[in-house]
Amino acid sequence: MKKKNDLAVKLTEVSKIYQLHHEKPTLMENIFGRNNNEKFVALDCINLEIIKGDKLGIIGSNGSGKTTLLKIISGIATPNKGKVQTWGKLVSLIDLNAGFHPELTGIENVYQNAMLLGMSRRETKSSMGEIISFADIGGFIDAPMYSYSAGMQLRLGFAVALAAKPEILVLDESVMVGDQNFRRKVKKKIVSFYKSGITVIMVSHWLGYLKENCRHILWLENGKVVGRGGFELLDKYERLKEKKDIHVEKG
Repeated sequence: MKKKNDLAVKLTEVSKIYQLHHEKPTLMENIFGRNNNEKFVALDCINLEIIKGDKLGIIGSNGSGKTTLLKIISGIATPNKGKVQTWGKLVSLIDLNAGFHPELTGIENVYQNAMLLGMSRRETKSSMGEIISFADIGGFIDAPMYSYSAGMQLRLGFAVALAAKPEILVLDESVMVGDQNFRRKVKKKIVSFYKSGITVIMVSHWLGYLKENCRHILWLENGKVVGRGGFELLDKYERLKEKKDIHVEKG
């Protein structure tokens, strides 16, 4: 077990269960206490320690619990059971537009979102030029958020999150949207984070990308940890996927 001051993230017996609601129950089902609700176990008793400065890549089939794990670590979702602890300023690149208000302008939303990420008003003001330049949404920065496209909201969300100087960065590759130039800017910024001393936790199907940018791999299937280790897990994962004829991106 690692010393507490060496840890960035610790999960103890963490489980997340979702209730899947089907068609409306009948009168008799309500009377006798039966319904068509079904439980889906997204995470099942996960124990995980991530040391400060580690670069952890998470792999697994669709529905294996990868994004749920990221949301639990980030505090976006709450576990039904278990304990989640983090040490350091955590920034999540998952729900990037979650803190935006449609009636506020881009500038006003930057201040609001930055505050939620732990930035002071002074820090936000000094970073505003960098944020506006990175988002590259032109005059819309002074327009209300309801006039933004979904892509523009994500670009601004990215810009604010990356300006927050995280100590722990949580990233789901599915948020990498936008045109080629913007994706290139995002990738360059994230690679700079990988080279720094911050802790990075990311989900990706691009195995080559994980080999280039991660130190350790966590493999999830059906909400459980299949294995944790080095790049040998990526090779094993790829072989199993090929046998099942499931496409795996190689980067």
